[in-house]
Amino acid sequence: MNYFQKNKKNIIIGVIATLLIAALIALWLQKKVIHSADDIVGIVSPTTLSVGDTLLFEDHTKFAKTKRWNFGDGTTSDKSTGIHFYNKPGYYLISLLIDNKYTKTIPVMVSSRAQKVKDTIKSITLIEAQSEARQYENVQFRAVSDATRFAWKFGETGNTDSKEKLAFYSYKKPGDYRVALYTEESEEPIYHNIRIIPAYNSLEEEEVPVEDSYKLIDDDFKYHLQQIANGNSFNMHYNYLLNKYLCNNENTVVKVSDSKANNFYMYCAGLQFDKNVVIQTVKVNFDDKQSCVTKVDINQSK
Repeated sequence: MNYFQKNKKNIIIGVIATLLIAALIALWLQKKVIHSADDIVGIVSPTTLSVGDTLLFEDHTKFAKTKRWNFGDGTTSDKSTGIHFYNKPGYYLISLLIDNKYTKTIPVMVSSRAQKVKDTIKSITLIEAQSEARQYENVQFRAVSDATRFAWKFGETGNTDSKEKLAFYSYKKPGDYRVALYTEESEEPIYHNIRIIPAYNSLEEEEVPVEDSYKLIDDDFKYHLQQIANGNSFNMHYNYLLNKYLCNNENTVVKVSDSKANNFYMYCAGLQFDKNVVIQTVKVNFDDKQSCVTKVDINQSK
């Protein structure tokens, strides 16, 4: 009996065991060395988005030595993780190329970004202002609006008088005016009506006694001096009194209580810096023609 016959059983068992081990080794090698696209661990999120939204891409393929993302819009990336933005809507196929050999594709749908519905309530522009004011008074006009560009026409000059959201204007003549506000929010302007009454009642009204007429002048003079004392527009109130009553004579005599006489300009210049002055009474004195004030007697206190 030869060796093979004598050890036939053991030889067969050994051959079978060897084949099994070889099969297991081949399977292991296939898993470690031989790969396919199914082994790629690359993901993108979300797969449905809008233009400008953030797309996250990640690759966790363990065997990858090199990688290349292609986003289908002409842009690529060699990073393992990152973000991407699409500028145009459409259907895109994202591909991930591993080791220049294995490829995985992922479809992505990019839609147009929905237009934000404009809040019609907030877009309404309003003018906040008084409906009546005095001649030469500094009137405040405020635009209640979400607009960013403004153009005011206050109706007296015919021109654009201000381009600020909060505007001020002093009307030179009494009357009824239609204020127009233009913004980029609307093709048509917003309107506001305002009535400007005279700074004082006209002396030409026949029903007004002479004594009352002088009192109206005294009171009007007092009002504008107090405005200067309160820190309001110096030029506006000063020029009003200078032109209206003093015939543009800045050297008109001003006598305050028992103080030394001063000229009108120096008195008003000091008045705007002397805080908390209260003008109690004003008495104006006209020339012989009753056309120009030549002296102003003032009582004031602090």
